[in-house]
Amino acid sequence: MSEKSKYFVLKQKAVPEVLLKVVEAKRLLESERVMTVQEATEQVGISRSSFYKYKDDIFPFHDEAKGKTVTFVLQMEDAPGLLSMVLNIVAEFCANILTIHQSIPINGVASLTLSIEVLPTTGDVSAMIEKIEEQQGVHYLKILGRE
Repeated sequence: MSEKSKYFVLKQKAVPEVLLKVVEAKRLLESERVMTVQEATEQVGISRSSFYKYKDDIFPFHDEAKGKTVTFVLQMEDAPGLLSMVLNIVAEFCANILTIHQSIPINGVASLTLSIEVLPTTGDVSAMIEKIEEQQGVHYLKILGRE
């Protein structure tokens, strides 16, 4: 019986440096700036064994998101226009909103659960999430899942 894979979504600052270097080596190989794994690993400063150990286990969030559903939760102030601003950011990145659920605000703060479909035309999902997090009145954003 095989063990099911578990997935985690981490912010870049929580990812060990070796894994970030594996992602960079993969990017170099895909861009054809280097032709061999040896060249790519030397350029980023990791061993080939580290590259091969992790290459199938790490990838940038946005690279594999197309055609997927991403669900996240936000804690946000109950301020006029803030929900509209969040939804406009999703529209700006050409993602399709599947579900929206907002709780009744308590002490001026509401929870918003949003599921979006990432389309082939959707921009960088990581950039979209960062832009939402930067909005004044958004206190917290957490990715709940990706299917």
